[in-house]
Amino acid sequence: MKKLLTFFAIAVLTACIFPTCKSNGSGTSSNGSDSTSAVMKKNVQTALNADSLITKHDMDGYLKLCAPDYTDYGAMGDKPVKNIDTMKSEMKIFFGAYPDFKAEDLKAYASNDAVVVTGTFSGTFKNPYLKMKPTGKGFKIFDADIYTFDKDGKITSHKSIVPGSIYMSQAGVVLPDKK
Repeated sequence: MKKLLTFFAIAVLTACIFPTCKSNGSGTSSNGSDSTSAVMKKNVQTALNADSLITKHDMDGYLKLCAPDYTDYGAMGDKPVKNIDTMKSEMKIFFGAYPDFKAEDLKAYASNDAVVVTGTFSGTFKNPYLKMKPTGKGFKIFDADIYTFDKDGKITSHKSIVPGSIYMSQAGVVLPDKK
């Protein structure tokens, strides 16, 4: 099942990202400073560092990798967040509820200005989350983070594939039906 999900996620992401790739034929980026390959390699490393900082619960370090106009789109159904203080607050609450949150088996796929990082994310609902009581149950989900970059190699946006409701249901949280 994991291989099927991996294949599906990569196929969808490839279809969405790679048609936007552009080549100027010279092997240099539009600013002439780096080859496309070098830019993609740098962006891959930045994306992997971003996921590493999140698993270390280091939002300040993560945000240093981001452009001033950074937007977090969350996952399907989430509202985009641009306010840094809101992001920090939300992640502090999440990390408090899931103190053992981690990512494993991370792999990165790149285009000119985007990187997809896939992996297995897990955690245990050990402490209150907003008004929800901890269940003591965990989640383990194969997911993907999509990062976009500006010409300076700063992250301009992030989006996750799997909705938070999937994580929560695995952790034993019963969510109300949407009306």
